Amino acid sequence: MKPFKDIGILADDQKGYLLIEALIAMAIFAIGFLAVGSLVIHTTRNNTRSNMMTQATLLAAHRLERFKNTLNIASLDPGIYTDPDNPIDADGNPGGVYYRFWEITDPLGNNSSRRIKVTVKWLREGRECDIFLTTITGGRGI
Repeated sequence: MKPFKDIGILADDQKGYLLIEALIAMAIFAIGFLAVGSLVIHTTRNNTRSNMMTQATLLAAHRLERFKNTLNIASLDPGIYTDPDNPIDADGNPGGVYYRFWEITDPLGNNSSRRIKVTVKWLREGRECDIFLTTITGGRGI
């Protein structure tokens, strides 16, 4: 059996093949790197959006719990109210990006219960986002 170089399968002049292979490998690597970079950007954006929504939900739930623990439910006058500390941060302190509002109604009309709807709004990438939580309570934590 003859070696490959003797039967003419391998040419003696193969200059430039390594350069072409390196360029193809770099192109494949660049495409993969761009895909991973895009994935990281989208994941970060979604994590930030989810974090802000979680913080807003906790702000609404905290205010709702305060209303539910009111001893005398009749002391909560029906109406629409704005948090005096607006805008608030994730801890409910003044100076954040969230705006909290609540609406109190008397669903039965006999001062024995209140329907409370707490809304939290914020701006994200130029769009207004909001969540709201609603409950009916008789006060005293129930």
